Amino acid sequence: MKFNKVIPRILLFSLFSGHLAIGQVLSQALPLDSAVKMGKLDNGFTYFIRRNTEPKNRATLYLVNKVGSVLENDDQQGLAHFMEHMSFNGTKHYPKNELVSYLQKSGVRFGPDLNAYTSFDETVYQLPIPTDDSVVFSNGMQILRDWAQDATLDSVEIDKERGVVLEEKRLGKGAQQRMQDKYAPVILNGSRYASRIPIGKEDILNHFRAETIREFYRDWYRPDLQALIVVGDIDPEKIEQMIKSEFSDLKNPSGERARTKYDISLTGKNQFMEVTDKEFPATVLQIIVKHPGAVIRTEQDMREKIAFTLYNDMLADRFADLLKQADPPFLQGGSSIGGFLAGLDAASSYVVAKPGELERGFKAVLTETERVKRFGFTSSELERAKINLMTQSESAFKEKDKTPSDHFVNEYQQLFLHGDASPGIAFEYNFDREHIAEIGFTEINAVAKKYLIDSNRDIIIMAPAKDSASLPAESVVNGWVRQVEESKIEPFIDQISEKPLLGTKLTPGKISAERKLEAIGVSELTLSNGVKIILKPTDFKNDEISIRAFGSGGTSLSGKVDFQSAANAAAIIDQSGIGDFNAIELPKVLAGKNLNITPFISERSQGVNGTSAPKDLETALQLIYLYFTAPRKDEAIFKGYINSLKGGIANRSNDPGAVFQDSVAAILGNYSVRRTGPSLGKIGQINLDRAISIYKERFADASAFTFEFIGSFNVDSIRPLIEKYIASLPSTHAGEQARDLGIHIPGGVMSKAVYKGTEPKATVLLVLSGAFDYSMQHVIQLDALKECLEIRLLQRLREEESGVYSPGVWVNSDKFPQSRYAFVISFGCSPANADKLVASTLDEIAKLRTTGPLQENVDKWRAEDRSSRETQLKTNPFWLNYLQVQMENQADLHEIDGYNRTVDGVTPVILKEAAKRYLSGANYIRLELLPETSKP
Repeated sequence: MKFNKVIPRILLFSLFSGHLAIGQVLSQALPLDSAVKMGKLDNGFTYFIRRNTEPKNRATLYLVNKVGSVLENDDQQGLAHFMEHMSFNGTKHYPKNELVSYLQKSGVRFGPDLNAYTSFDETVYQLPIPTDDSVVFSNGMQILRDWAQDATLDSVEIDKERGVVLEEKRLGKGAQQRMQDKYAPVILNGSRYASRIPIGKEDILNHFRAETIREFYRDWYRPDLQALIVVGDIDPEKIEQMIKSEFSDLKNPSGERARTKYDISLTGKNQFMEVTDKEFPATVLQIIVKHPGAVIRTEQDMREKIAFTLYNDMLADRFADLLKQADPPFLQGGSSIGGFLAGLDAASSYVVAKPGELERGFKAVLTETERVKRFGFTSSELERAKINLMTQSESAFKEKDKTPSDHFVNEYQQLFLHGDASPGIAFEYNFDREHIAEIGFTEINAVAKKYLIDSNRDIIIMAPAKDSASLPAESVVNGWVRQVEESKIEPFIDQISEKPLLGTKLTPGKISAERKLEAIGVSELTLSNGVKIILKPTDFKNDEISIRAFGSGGTSLSGKVDFQSAANAAAIIDQSGIGDFNAIELPKVLAGKNLNITPFISERSQGVNGTSAPKDLETALQLIYLYFTAPRKDEAIFKGYINSLKGGIANRSNDPGAVFQDSVAAILGNYSVRRTGPSLGKIGQINLDRAISIYKERFADASAFTFEFIGSFNVDSIRPLIEKYIASLPSTHAGEQARDLGIHIPGGVMSKAVYKGTEPKATVLLVLSGAFDYSMQHVIQLDALKECLEIRLLQRLREEESGVYSPGVWVNSDKFPQSRYAFVISFGCSPANADKLVASTLDEIAKLRTTGPLQENVDKWRAEDRSSRETQLKTNPFWLNYLQVQMENQADLHEIDGYNRTVDGVTPVILKEAAKRYLSGANYIRLELLPETSKP
């Protein structure tokens, strides 16, 4: 189940949009998109229905409940979330765990597809379902009807689920959770939200009576607080009749409780708090200034949203520029205005400080917001922001008939929960065209002055415990604020360049050979400089071309002395600008362009990844040409890059997860220097001149590269651009190939424990690996084996033994440099249960070897694979990855034609033999992260 934590990662809250009554008044109410059918039954049940064929033969169903943890009684804390779990553990038509099992047989995966989340104010269930099988779809609607009011809440199932929920809670334990427990009451102003964190209290989860959760279900799961959203390849009229038939008999309880709208009161006071923890890896300061929020209902609200978006985008660009200095004042920093919680908005500024430089970093952040308050933005900044925003709006409009159903579902969810209007993509595009240009400095500059104020302000400092003595007191921080407010600040100077992106006149090459692979819709070109081109025009997206170039070599061609320079070379070049444009100028030159091109150097290859709108393809190709021929050396950027790397690992050893991650990488990489974790010594080995030299070496021979273009383009139209920008790339025809470094997971049996952290939780990793006879048939068998094992571990470790929250199984296989495979099994649990759960896992593996998987589980894998593959085949990224893998593996591009036949040929007997080969236990590694207190 998804759990919306109060604090995502380091930042206290994610901020998205905000509202401010400024500028011309547009009081006209926003319409509801005519493509959506919205209605309400007599019992108060709301529904939204929309036909959308992306993806085809699929629909996304959401049951949205205005029910969350804020409604819990004192003895129910955690039961809103627990109730979400119980909806998957027995309903009227699907007893016990039959619901999950049935859907798996129908091709719906538990977790990636079938899921739910509980927050403070809502509980939402999601079910993507096939629509080309009327029985499966009808049963899907029945499942949502069961969730709405027919969960069985069997006492035995409740007791079994306690362990699962407690294990989910255990996964969240750590430095951030401990710190959150301290500062949440402060930033939430002691409101009810502060005492209703969705995961709940351990004592209540352990001991609540079954009747207590049944009472919560009766009180709050009721039609006047529920909505059904159905978007997909459906007939809206038929769906509306199904909804009326299935959901009209839902009953509101007699003497129903009022659904209180809780809030976070604004007291006008300022608050300050420091929280430390020995496992926290950085020093973070955040200022949150809370304000009353608003809902987007009118055209004026929509115009204000545009103003806020422009403000946030321009301010984000300024902070991005700050990081492009020789000595950036912080590791991370930023400021934005947007949504907070309980209907509030907030202006939030934050800094992740370099070790020992909190004052400098904080003042740098505050100086930028103060600069905006005093001087506003420049005309060139505003013009760029408008162009970029209009480009995004235009792209969304072009893709309106290819928009994924999830986009619409999320909009209707916000409409039901918060009242935010959903006028539709076409309306928003036309509104943007009409109003973006006329928004001026008066509106934009008023935003900061209204929101960046000294009232309802919270300042929170989070830091490692070892630094607690050096943290500033409230009076000191307030002094820093006054110093910035009283300081002399210069207006912002926008650093721009008027040069063309590519000033060099190119001599085009030629297409020297061409062949068509009609069965898969691919054209394969060979250019005069030796470059291979793979073209696959598609209609999956209207405004997207996926691009990838790759050549053999990578860091494998660099020795140990140069490895760190090689491994960081592409990142250094990417952050340094390109050609005649430094890192600050380049994004401004590309304003209004819908594209992204990034170079990479991996262990065995180098190249570029990217996307482009069709209208911007020539610009994307110019960037690619420059990344091949004109990497830029920038001493200042390099110095800042190195300083950031050093600051980022300064307290890495505090974090148990990072320590375990580094240990796992080292052990599985046989302690090769190329696999061990970051260190100051390794950072010190990065040399700018050597990095640039290696980068140039890796991109000097275009004949070693294959380029892929997948998406919305015409082959005849793209040919001249390929000849101009790719066929003109320099080539040496050196024929370099990646080297076999001899690094792979060690053989034999091994067990290793890492003791780090104070929480009573364990992370277990089991790895089985070995040599592999690489073929599509064997890769598919590995995937089937992986899925059958995961199904059984979910049933046994979670449902039967209640020992874990979400066990996972991953499998990887490679053909080069050596044909090898690896199974990785992972779960979190109580340290006391680790041995028992590992034994259960090994027992399930042994069953696969001795008796093979159940036919039922093989059928579930086949159904899930077919369902996901049908959708993937209609996406550009799938073909981009498939074609690259086939080319690098020197395999037939038509191999996909036989994929379904191979999948259909997989049987329990075949998988039993595969388990004997791949899961024998001859090469078995057990790795664990355990608390320090359990160290022998």
